[in-house]
Amino acid sequence: MIKGRLKNNSRFKQLGQGMTEYIIIVALIAIAAIAVYSLFGKTVKNQVSGMAMELSGGDGAAAQKKAEDAAKAASTKAEGDGGLGNYTGQNK
Repeated sequence: MIKGRLKNNSRFKQLGQGMTEYIIIVALIAIAAIAVYSLFGKTVKNQVSGMAMELSGGDGAAAQKKAEDAAKAASTKAEGDGGLGNYTGQNK
């Protein structure tokens, strides 16, 4: 009887460990996605806007130019020295 309980208890611990690992992986992916979106969010938004304008028959050149400018700004920001020492200054 006691052996059966110990077997079930260790099985639950293994299931809990697998779930914990899964949650950690999902959290890391979410953090990476937030970081990428914060760098390239304006670029993607402007590119989609330009495509939507051109699909509707309008001129999307202005939105494409904004996307190009946002991509250059994101590239400059990514190349900068960003660490925890100047974290509060990065969000400007």
